[in-house]
Amino acid sequence: MSKPCHSGLGKSTLVNTLFKSQVSRKSTGWARDEKIPKTVEIKSVSHVIEEGGVKMKLTVVDTPGFGDLINNDNCWDPISKFINEQYEKFLKEEVNITRKKRIPDTRVHCCLYFISPTGHSLRQLDIEFMKRLSHSVNIIPVIAKADTMTIEERQDFKQRVRKELEMSGIEFYPQKEFDEDMEDKSDNDKIREAMPFAVVGSDKEYQVNGKRVLGRKTAWGIVEVENPNHCEFAQLRDFLIRSHLQDLKEVTHNIHYETYRAKRLNENGGLHPISSSDTQESNL
Repeated sequence: MSKPCHSGLGKSTLVNTLFKSQVSRKSTGWARDEKIPKTVEIKSVSHVIEEGGVKMKLTVVDTPGFGDLINNDNCWDPISKFINEQYEKFLKEEVNITRKKRIPDTRVHCCLYFISPTGHSLRQLDIEFMKRLSHSVNIIPVIAKADTMTIEERQDFKQRVRKELEMSGIEFYPQKEFDEDMEDKSDNDKIREAMPFAVVGSDKEYQVNGKRVLGRKTAWGIVEVENPNHCEFAQLRDFLIRSHLQDLKEVTHNIHYETYRAKRLNENGGLHPISSSDTQESNL
């Protein structure tokens, strides 16, 4: 999972919040009251999460903020390069004569794209980025810091974003063309109509009605991160970790990776088998 956006939208904070119930705070590298440092380079952090008694290893790829420079031409290149490097690692393992029974999988199965809560429209840079990467990774757009908007503003902005994505020919996950049957289509249509998820992240806890909750303090009260009446954080978490986790992996393998694999093999007339000593070690 990777998560690009320009600086100041709280990528690291949201992902910390996303796995707060499954991942210890120490595993993220920061204390509860410590300010999360600004991401300055692409880095991967692995966690073990448990869902329904099943343990899974999850790697989060944190990207630096982009779009903040005077010249933002091709600012998506480092992220695109990283995604393709993971496909290349997997491909090289596949063509080994004596390959591993289970190939280490560092491929990016999901890209959370953080949209600034302007309430107006997407930036041209947002459109260009998602257009460039939507053919190589599953894009999931989210509206960051959604507590800065009213419910009405949020709904209007969601509709505007969906329309702009459609007009630009950008398909976000779950893509309509990969719905397997009518039941699948019906379920995914409801999800697509709710996207982009409007989310709030926080590492701070507050006392609300006798319970400790994660939230953000405002002039009018506490925005509860996991309260569906306040934001759609809980829906995003269920979507990523429970209902669509396996499908994200399958779309990555069967569609995005296969596209990359076919292109590489066509370019080279087939990759020659290589020994394991020629490949880089996986970080999984």
